[in-house]
Amino acid sequence: MDVPCVRVAPEAGEATRSTLADADLIDDEYEIAVDDGWLYVPVVDPDAARTTLADDVEIVSRTVSARDQQTMPADLLEVDPSYERLGRAALIDEDDADRARAIADAVLESDLPVETVLNKASKVKGETRVRDWELLAGDNTEVVHREYGCEFLLDLAAVYFSPRLATERHRVAEQVAASEHAFDLFAGVGPFVIPFAKRGAECVGVDINADAIDYLRENARRNGVEDRVTAINDDVRAVAAEYEGWADRLVMNLPHSADAFLASAVTLAGDDCTLHYYDIQHEDDPFGPGERAIRAAAEPAYEVSVETRHTVRSYAPHELNVCLDVRLER
Repeated sequence: MDVPCVRVAPEAGEATRSTLADADLIDDEYEIAVDDGWLYVPVVDPDAARTTLADDVEIVSRTVSARDQQTMPADLLEVDPSYERLGRAALIDEDDADRARAIADAVLESDLPVETVLNKASKVKGETRVRDWELLAGDNTEVVHREYGCEFLLDLAAVYFSPRLATERHRVAEQVAASEHAFDLFAGVGPFVIPFAKRGAECVGVDINADAIDYLRENARRNGVEDRVTAINDDVRAVAAEYEGWADRLVMNLPHSADAFLASAVTLAGDDCTLHYYDIQHEDDPFGPGERAIRAAAEPAYEVSVETRHTVRSYAPHELNVCLDVRLER
């Protein structure tokens, strides 16, 4: 069967394989092949592999041998357990302590490259949107996560981070041009700011969580963009006046309460500004409340045009997490 593969010279093979493995992009169902002096590394997402490695990486479609089946947690249990991967951590959500322990043991015994297992011990809470975790395996709750060529260090017990939004973050980042002024009102550890800066934008990230801002600064350093990132620990409503009219692009990923910050967004917006506004609404009218709130805040000073109405994911029964890409023209 033909599968997408990264074609690489043998001398660069281990570095390439390691980078792809860290980003969770190797297709483990197939063997890495060697032919005519080249290595062929099967990948699950060619676009993500291209972004992670380099724009000029060669990706070809090639027939490779199926790998002997890896041992997965489901092979060691009577059921297929639910878990998320974040770097070398597995995240589970189990109320039953015995079942949580069994899943953790199976994850560690499997062939997954996992060192840490964390069980959700509370809902997301407080204005910093963090949750409690039960550490079932590993040394601590700090992880290194890689997505689309960026590396993020973060402590899950101290900051909010969702690996499920990687594709959405990449969708937005691909719209960013070099020399833009981009402002993230709720920046966290930098999952929007860092890829924006890597594309050449000058970025400001604000967050009320001091730990998140510390990680944002560290992640800017890790990704070589510290000269293009300003990280501010504060409520954005106290900062907006300092950057009045500065932004070409705004990100508002606080979907339960972003509408309360729209006045600050309008203050920040330049003469021609793109706003990425995230919301959670009932499926009967997922985009209407956000659009009405934006128009109420921005008109008549700005002409408001909705360029994209995008469903990010299902959030709860009959509720959708959505994004409005909105152009504000003064």
